[in-house]
Amino acid sequence: MINRPMLVMIKTITTLFFLSGIFATTTAAQEGLTTAKLDSWLKGYEEAWESLDADKAAPLFTQDATYQDNPYEPAHQGREGIRQYWAGVTSDQQDVDFTYQVLSVVGNTGIAYWHSEFSSRSSGAGITLDGIFVLEFDQDGLCNSLKEWWHLKVDPAEGV
Repeated sequence: MINRPMLVMIKTITTLFFLSGIFATTTAAQEGLTTAKLDSWLKGYEEAWESLDADKAAPLFTQDATYQDNPYEPAHQGREGIRQYWAGVTSDQQDVDFTYQVLSVVGNTGIAYWHSEFSSRSSGAGITLDGIFVLEFDQDGLCNSLKEWWHLKVDPAEGV
């Protein structure tokens, strides 16, 4: 026969095993996106932008991703739509320098500060962008939603 203290201990151990399973499952699910994984994704974004390569940028996104570069305009839809957007916006850029800092990771969402400087091929103007990304990721580490807010500074080319 099990005495009362033994019964309490069995219930406590059973509860702890049960809760450890819940917490392990929750933790595993929440570890889908980590600071290291977001940093790796942003390095890929940096490489794509600095090489002006829309074909490197597109695979960073899911097939049905959205890319919201302006809150007042419709988002670019899908990997191909994002590739086309990137090809267009980078076509007049040169000498791109992109830096970033991961600010937060919660669940499958990451927030990063970013800064970019480049010049315009057509006008020679110096362009500085300073912004924030809010990024949502799928279980495979691909971005399925990018929203960005940025400020623009244009320095006219010398002699213009």
